[in-house]
Amino acid sequence: MLHKDIFCIRVKKLRKGRGEQQKDLAEAIGAAQVSISDIENGRKATSFDKLAAICRHYNVSADYLLGLTDEARPLDPEKKEGTV
Repeated sequence: MLHKDIFCIRVKKLRKGRGEQQKDLAEAIGAAQVSISDIENGRKATSFDKLAAICRHYNVSADYLLGLTDEARPLDPEKKEGTV
């Protein structure tokens, strides 16, 4: 599976695991809801700023979101880990 496909799947899985709508994630990272839809459906990539914001929002490493590791390591171990 391509890293882009993994990214799409993992963002959607984290969002749904938190019970969030696309608009909730969009508001949390300062994006439009259509941008989240495009990311989750593989139509568009995202900027480094938005990638970092998604990582902070779900407290997971970029390595996990990008498919470089299958371990959802937290950015901040003191915070609740991302729901996978």
